Amino acid sequence: MVDGFVITGGKELNGEIKVSGAKNAALPIIIACLIEKGKYTLKNVPNLSDIRVLFTLLEDLGLKVNKIEDEAYEIINDGIKKNKAEYDIVKKMRASFLVMGPMIANLDEAIVSLPGGCSIGSRPVDLHLLGFEKLGVQISQSQGYIYAKSSDLKGNDINLSFPSVGATQNLLIASTKIKGTTRIINAAKEPEVVDLGKFLIKMGAKIKGLGTDIIEIEGVSKLNPCEYSVMPDRIESGTYVIASILAKGKFSIVDSNIEELGNFKETLEFMGVKFEYDKNRLNVIADIEKLKPVDIKTMPHPGFPTDMQAQMTLLLSLVKGKSSIEETVFENRFMHVQELNRMGANISIKHSHAEINGVSFLDGAEVMASDLRAGACLVIAGLIAKGETRLSRVYHIDRGYDKLEEKLIKLGANIKREKFEV
Repeated sequence: MVDGFVITGGKELNGEIKVSGAKNAALPIIIACLIEKGKYTLKNVPNLSDIRVLFTLLEDLGLKVNKIEDEAYEIINDGIKKNKAEYDIVKKMRASFLVMGPMIANLDEAIVSLPGGCSIGSRPVDLHLLGFEKLGVQISQSQGYIYAKSSDLKGNDINLSFPSVGATQNLLIASTKIKGTTRIINAAKEPEVVDLGKFLIKMGAKIKGLGTDIIEIEGVSKLNPCEYSVMPDRIESGTYVIASILAKGKFSIVDSNIEELGNFKETLEFMGVKFEYDKNRLNVIADIEKLKPVDIKTMPHPGFPTDMQAQMTLLLSLVKGKSSIEETVFENRFMHVQELNRMGANISIKHSHAEINGVSFLDGAEVMASDLRAGACLVIAGLIAKGETRLSRVYHIDRGYDKLEEKLIKLGANIKREKFEV
């Protein structure tokens, strides 16, 4: 048995919905608490299954984690007690591999299992390992584990062949305590990388160039644990924007930061969507009947974010005319398309391109979440479809959206969680 959502579509959504802390910022910031001994206080941490997995990993490595209030945690680092990040934990979440950075900076040898995560294509850790080798780490692999010996580390220039978010974060954390100057060239510019850098700077790290192609880190011998509040989740913000455009009724998005979503906002404005702000509330104004089709290409930040591709595919499937999306980041990230087509969408896939012919409505159906963002896309599809939608495997959604169904129910959605047979 697995958790699923039963959604009756067509209900008006009214009121306001609050954006939680960013999963993709919280995870590396939590991991960075391994870099120095002491007590940390992290706020605006979303209540997600991925976060709980990561806390389990930190506790297995010897740290203590205490929940002090809703969305706030105290993390106590009295020193890393073991040098191995076990497969049974790391396999559950790809971001766990980032523990290699702080372990390398603090231990003579670190052993980390190769990671798991969503099945959205090949996401090799080669760039992480090549970067560590540039810092003087000796890397070997055996039986699904990476072995890293790190007795004589020095800063160096690391030229990434692709602006990998994970590799940039892993190398950034490690380099804060590696003597000398490290430059990450062709670094990822994503806001979550910037948020991690701000956290490390608050601890006393010397970092320049966050949000640019080149991040420069001057290693220090000592950092100071601190209190920090995680940025709001820009992908969650964007997901609610799409829901607001498509659903009946009118709701505001609290603590939205869609300006951090590359050219997502610009793309929607080109289509005819308008945005109005009232302090920390965002109102989305759009008439689906009048929106223009568009051609999109996903790119690393500040381009159109791959994490908004599935939700955008849904929107374009209901916009009159022909649109297209080219996915350039993950090769298997169109698995939601067959599910949308089951609901009446008209989308065809050829290699990395989706050709979308707009339809006037969707029908409820039995569908399945293949990954986190595909799941969010299908929840919105169920909210606007005619009749009932049964969405299985929502554990993917629980990895990245804090209390999603509770938030939607407060808006007036008819959505309930049930156990589905596998």
